[in-house]
Amino acid sequence: MIASEWLKLRSVSSTRYAIGAAALVIVLGAVWSFYVGTLADARGSIRAAAPEEGFLPLVQISLALVGVLAVTAEYGTGTIRPSLTAVPRRRALLAAKATVVAAATTLPALAVIFITHAVSHLIAGDRAVGYNAGSFGDDLPLLLGSVLSVTVLALVGLGLGVVTRSTAAAVGSVVGLLFVLPGIAPYLPQPWNVRVGAWMLPNLVPQIAGERISTRLDGLLPPAAAVAVLAGYALVALVAAFLVFERRDA
Repeated sequence: MIASEWLKLRSVSSTRYAIGAAALVIVLGAVWSFYVGTLADARGSIRAAAPEEGFLPLVQISLALVGVLAVTAEYGTGTIRPSLTAVPRRRALLAAKATVVAAATTLPALAVIFITHAVSHLIAGDRAVGYNAGSFGDDLPLLLGSVLSVTVLALVGLGLGVVTRSTAAAVGSVVGLLFVLPGIAPYLPQPWNVRVGAWMLPNLVPQIAGERISTRLDGLLPPAAAVAVLAGYALVALVAAFLVFERRDA
């Protein structure tokens, strides 16, 4: 069943384009590193954002699309009906899709984020650009948290794809989780802006690494709690998907 789902996901051309778009971050990270390196040469030192962190939303959105397409492509072409005929156990079918999506997004995310980190540090060398001040061990929690966030968003995309049956609606919902709701949270009255903001998906990655959410805002969640909340996004989306998938006709 997993092999079948893997073949179906590979057959969707948009899957390759989405992974290619995520891989573009490596190139963007190299360009950014060259740019901040020239600034450091001119000014002596600067404090620039790490490219694997600054371009993380592109990786997240690109690979979330893989999760969405894993199911909406079948609804769009009508092949979901033969799939359900071949595998009438809907829970097992959706579990296989979730397994394939997790694998198909975690591995590219791992490669893109870690290669971007390595290339950016290689280009920066010993110049004081800010993001190369710590050791690899210092950066590792943030790198792993970033990879986890990509996997979670892909699974959220899968769940939303099942619920909405629409690529546009599912992707729009992911964009809302990643950009719109976190943009609204700071305008809530205090202290709810901080409390709600700490639970927003983009703010969980720095909290996993034990870092500040922003230059003006400390994280409220300890790393273990931030991991649990992040995993909770995927859990809620998948539970909703299982409930809808079992009760709704194809």
